[in-house]
Amino acid sequence: MGNQVEPERREVHFRGRVQGVGFRWTASRIASHFAVVGYVKNLPDGRVQMVCEGESGELDRFLAAIDAEMGRYIADTAVTKTAAIDQFTRFDIRY
Repeated sequence: MGNQVEPERREVHFRGRVQGVGFRWTASRIASHFAVVGYVKNLPDGRVQMVCEGESGELDRFLAAIDAEMGRYIADTAVTKTAAIDQFTRFDIRY
């Protein structure tokens, strides 16, 4: 069979000073350098929600790149991992 890697879905909530600092735009720009799909959007409670799908290692690298660039604004990150449901074709900013 080989080493087929199942895609993974991660729902990430970023808390801190993550709105009004270019967080969504930066996440979208970073996503363009990785094999990930999904979206990022602001939530009414001040958090930013990101839902992304891809190979586990690629998601790890993508999230590390976001942390490297935007970590100074992030007070807390909550991540939920599930199986990918293949609903996205690209990475978008949602409003």
